[in-house]
Amino acid sequence: MTMGSNVRHFGTTASGEKTLAIELAAGNLCATVLTYGATLQDLRLANADWPLTLGAPDISAYEDRLRYCGAIVGPVANRISGASADLGGATFHFEANEAGRTTLHSGSTGTHAQNWRIAEVAACSATLTLNLPDGLGGFPGNRHIRASFSLSAPATLTLDLWATSDRPTWMNLANHSYWNLDGARTIEGHRLTVPAKTYTALRSDQTPTGQIEPVDGTNLDLRHGKYLSILDKLDHNYCLSECTRALTGIAELQGRSGVRMRLASTQPGLQVYDGAGFGSGGIPGLTGRPYGAFSGIALEPQHWPDAPNQPGFPSIVLEPGQTYRQCTQFRFDRVNIG
Repeated sequence: MTMGSNVRHFGTTASGEKTLAIELAAGNLCATVLTYGATLQDLRLANADWPLTLGAPDISAYEDRLRYCGAIVGPVANRISGASADLGGATFHFEANEAGRTTLHSGSTGTHAQNWRIAEVAACSATLTLNLPDGLGGFPGNRHIRASFSLSAPATLTLDLWATSDRPTWMNLANHSYWNLDGARTIEGHRLTVPAKTYTALRSDQTPTGQIEPVDGTNLDLRHGKYLSILDKLDHNYCLSECTRALTGIAELQGRSGVRMRLASTQPGLQVYDGAGFGSGGIPGLTGRPYGAFSGIALEPQHWPDAPNQPGFPSIVLEPGQTYRQCTQFRFDRVNIG
């Protein structure tokens, strides 16, 4: 296809692949999307002189410490316990890339580490596609994935995801952007609201026990809004529903600056990660300085983690002839905080 004036060379990966950056704009928003990982590399709101999401100006950062930052993670986001799962009478083994025990974001060959292809591009929208071959990372099926980013006035980013497979497989995609609505060194003082009554309880290795617990009486209760502190220790899946549904508001994040993001999605879960273990290892980010712990918070609409090994969780099995669909919407504005 003929590339528009809003597509530019971004960098070359260690393996020699050229990656592209797509500049999008509409209303009060402008965004940069990379073909590498289908990554939301930058997002800016008019009259806020800082990036709202964490990112880097160099492709090497995304192959190193920022490997998930802003990317579409999958084909199975989050953790798979024991780095294996059963499907159709067969056991599939995956890369145990987290402490040698669990699979995180589908291992080193996940969607975050692939160079996607531009299918369509316009001034305010872009569609990227990716083909994952049968057996890559241990996952079955030749899978075709599409990601569409679109901006609309006054300040909304919509991300639509689709996937198909020629064999029964698992599919659970998620955008892994880290948000900092103030451009500050940490997310301290951001106010987060999530209307979930329950969450998936965890083992010491951060994989689900299979039990669903109430947020009542815990520091995980975000139903009435909570000011974030670096002492909160948030890395949990909030249970929003038991299946995909119509686009529904699932979270609100507001910075001290008054910049606000309202998040809506069709997904039954929201992983909230405070970035306690995040850091760029000295690599400069979009603000010109390296990122450290708690530099941004990840809000990841998705299915519940470890679903392949949890029969009581909403299924993420994708059959031939079916189409996986996800829609997530990010709406931004700036409120008067007095």
